[in-house]
Amino acid sequence: MSKDYILEIENVTKKFPGITALKDVTFKVKRGQIHGICGENGAGKSTLMKILSGVYPYGTYDGKIMLNDEELKFSGSSIRQAIEKGIAIVYQELALIPQMTVGENIYLGREPQLAGSINWHKLYSNTEKILKKYNLDIPYIAKVSSLGVGKQQMVEIAKALSEDAKVLILDEPTSALTETEVDTLMDILNLLKEKGVTCIYISHKIEEFFRITDTITVLRDGQHVNTLPTKETNIEKVIAMMVGREMTERFPEGNRKPSSVAIEVNNLTVYDPLNPDKIKIDNVSFDVREGEILGIAGLMGSGRSELVTTIFGEYGVKTTGNVKINGKVVKINSAKDAMENRLNLVPEDRQKLGLIVLQSIIKNISLPNIRQFSGFLTINKHKELHECEKVAKKVNIKCSSLHDVVNSLSGGNQQKVVISKSLLSKPKVLILDEPTRGIDVGAKYEIYKLMNQLANEGVAIIMVSSELPEILGMSDRILVMSEGKCTGILDRKNATQEKIMTLATGMQK
Repeated sequence: MSKDYILEIENVTKKFPGITALKDVTFKVKRGQIHGICGENGAGKSTLMKILSGVYPYGTYDGKIMLNDEELKFSGSSIRQAIEKGIAIVYQELALIPQMTVGENIYLGREPQLAGSINWHKLYSNTEKILKKYNLDIPYIAKVSSLGVGKQQMVEIAKALSEDAKVLILDEPTSALTETEVDTLMDILNLLKEKGVTCIYISHKIEEFFRITDTITVLRDGQHVNTLPTKETNIEKVIAMMVGREMTERFPEGNRKPSSVAIEVNNLTVYDPLNPDKIKIDNVSFDVREGEILGIAGLMGSGRSELVTTIFGEYGVKTTGNVKINGKVVKINSAKDAMENRLNLVPEDRQKLGLIVLQSIIKNISLPNIRQFSGFLTINKHKELHECEKVAKKVNIKCSSLHDVVNSLSGGNQQKVVISKSLLSKPKVLILDEPTRGIDVGAKYEIYKLMNQLANEGVAIIMVSSELPEILGMSDRILVMSEGKCTGILDRKNATQEKIMTLATGMQK
């Protein structure tokens, strides 16, 4: 292997019962570069990363992995072996202990010892050195629970670097970060690159590859499609390689014809459930018509999720103002109240709030709607299966059977399960909070088409999104939030990213 390359993946094939996750994948990663890996869900990215990080040990796959001219043959406690060889991974779901300090988390399980006890002075002085070396602005003695998501991610990165990682894998690193935190992460990655650390960057946000990576590898259906310098391609070409076809449009054109007002929010003020004197939503008013998509934009912490979850009855306890559905004031204090008023919510965090991942698809879809199928001490299994199959077909869940466990599905198909259970309740108002977070471009397009279809059927849709192209591409009108207030409502034809950001930062005149 050339000294220019630190990592070589050669003819790697990984099979599971009934499926080939990777097939003859071959590419190289240059030393000291930021190498992007992209592909739709099911393309093989996660499987490849699990091989590199030792989750799948040597002998469970064909082909070979070379690191610095040495073939990796992890076995036994293979994750530990991967770290010792210099390969570390920072997962999308951070694995930190909230009640421990930054230093304790970084050295957990390998604390420096002195006379049979932990050498706390050395632990914290070593932590401070690492943080300073890589310009990671974190108080080393702070509890992790006191840090925001962005700084928690820095702790994970510091933890990997403390073990002298030569290759750092970042899996969807910006999925829960604010714009400012994304900027900070990009600065950190560029510094790591200067210090000779090779980064493998995995993301569904294609735009990020053109901001940070030197090289991009595209996988599709478990196979290597291409590896090329980032400067020699563009977003459209990468998407075409990912999906196997030219995508003439990222957002399907809708033919929506909004009619009467379905939901009206009047002067809604919401107080923090943990601090009843603190206002989280301040005097917000808006309406949404049948057949309309209202986008809600704003920076993280602007109150977007608090607003929609209060409307759904699951956040605000102390509130003023009112909500009207079809012209009538409704009192919604729980999800049950909301669903009885034909209002439903697809939550931001599908894993924690939207799914029971170890249950089957059919159980996830039917559980909130079980009254539809229940009689006296019995459940009509035939009706349950029929109705769940109908809605699963509508959203195009890709599975071998509705009895498949949800955890076996890709992120995009898991999201479709969450949407399916909302649709089974036959909502007239549907709230979608970050509906395409963490899913690939092909699954996103399918969800956009479904949104258009639902709007054409007369459903009023409220969509919260952190992605401005998505807000601009799918909304008829855009409500912008800043510090709990509505700072403006824009028509789609007059909206731009600049106007939205001006309102979102509270800089409007």
